Amino acid sequence: MDELVDLQPKTVEKMINDSSVVMIDVRREDEWLRTGLIKNAHKMTFFDMYGNHNVEKWMEDFKKIVPNKNTTIVLICAHANRTRTIGNFLIDQGYKNTAHLFGGMALWQQELRETIKHKA
Repeated sequence: MDELVDLQPKTVEKMINDSSVVMIDVRREDEWLRTGLIKNAHKMTFFDMYGNHNVEKWMEDFKKIVPNKNTTIVLICAHANRTRTIGNFLIDQGYKNTAHLFGGMALWQQELRETIKHKA
């Protein structure tokens, strides 16, 4: 696929325990503390509270958990705005199986889906 895929919360929920899927929560720590995390999601903040980012450092960390460009990736943020930007960037980098949580954690929580506590 060459475009970012919107995944509904119920679909993402079914993927949580699939070891071939890498889930990446790109939110900030204050957001993780507020809402918790989706089980098995890697914490990898992309934008700081001022909208700044370090793409080189983030990609270095990203490549440590994403073994190759065919890996299925699910990006998670608060409302699916940041993940749309990051997902399209990853697709431009050749990561073809890139998706994001439609509606973000806001919709996840609205649907009362399970989260785990973030440990600071």
